[in-house]
Amino acid sequence: MAGAGGAGGDFGALVELLDPDVVLRADFGAAAPAGFAPLIRGAAQVAGRAQMFSRSGVSSRHALVNGAAGVLSWRDGRLIAVLGFTVAHGKIVAIDVLADPERLSRLEGVAG
Repeated sequence: MAGAGGAGGDFGALVELLDPDVVLRADFGAAAPAGFAPLIRGAAQVAGRAQMFSRSGVSSRHALVNGAAGVLSWRDGRLIAVLGFTVAHGKIVAIDVLADPERLSRLEGVAG
């Protein structure tokens, strides 16, 4: 979840934002790291993934993604991830991440 270290990198604060049964779906396309699981469940696991993928040098901004809360992340002026959040009862219940470089290249003009 590039750029989504969340809550200032505070693991506990990030877990508090997540529903205990949150689902993270990530599409990295052919760029997926070896052994990468595209679907994970559970607040601690999702928060751990967010910390694993948070990186310095990434800038992010809030955006509407498919009409809902989301985040766009860039590195070196290039869009590297689009995150869409589904919220219910004040908690994040699902996160969809698009980080496939090929698909993101088609969004550059729209998201930039």
